[in-house]
Amino acid sequence: MRTALLLFVSGLCALNVTSSLKICAFNIQSFGEAKANNKKVMGILLKVIYCMCTMLRATSKYIDIADSPFSLCLKRASERLGRNTYKEQYVYIYRSNVLTVKEQYQYHKLEEGTRETDAFSREPFIVRFHSPTTLLKDFVLIGQHTCPKTAMKEMDELYTVFNGIYKKWKVNNVMILGDLNAGCSYVTMKGWRAVRLRSDPKFHWLIGDEQDTTVRQKTHCAYDRSVMPENTITKMERSCRHEAD
Repeated sequence: MRTALLLFVSGLCALNVTSSLKICAFNIQSFGEAKANNKKVMGILLKVIYCMCTMLRATSKYIDIADSPFSLCLKRASERLGRNTYKEQYVYIYRSNVLTVKEQYQYHKLEEGTRETDAFSREPFIVRFHSPTTLLKDFVLIGQHTCPKTAMKEMDELYTVFNGIYKKWKVNNVMILGDLNAGCSYVTMKGWRAVRLRSDPKFHWLIGDEQDTTVRQKTHCAYDRSVMPENTITKMERSCRHEAD
């Protein structure tokens, strides 16, 4: 089972309850009835949800926040995505007393007959949040789980997604995060140069190539990543310094 349940990706400081945000992403592989009925798995999952993290690739029918002890939690779920009978779903879970959702956007699927190439196996699910208690008031999360065989192509296309979101919402405080399969045999040094999200110096990859974001003992790969533009990182740093003062 390759999941990254405790991968805390980034945060807007972690100083106190009212002025901090913690953001993470993890992949619950093949999350269905078997795992939902596994007390150990669900115990770990609920502990993570309690931390109010951003959760990717979960099937919402097995996590009923309204009937759980976490009454302050809300969720935003994508449609079920995939090119064949195997489908996945993106779910964002957040604290309703800390964040509000201003907008959400399911990245478009290409219509049949167009000349464009359908780059994504599972199109990104994008949510714009408002955070009244932090200096960085509005930010956007772009959740993505790439297909391993086309990981580099999909990561390159996320550059287009970022630019499109900026034009759509006029917000460039954006984090791209999730299981990008951005490591080991799924990427090549030559291929990296063609990935615009990687070659453009304005984007920072917060998890390095040498990191291990898996839980298997036999693997050491930086599959899970978070990527942000320079201006967003600068605002986060200013926010942390301001709150520290």
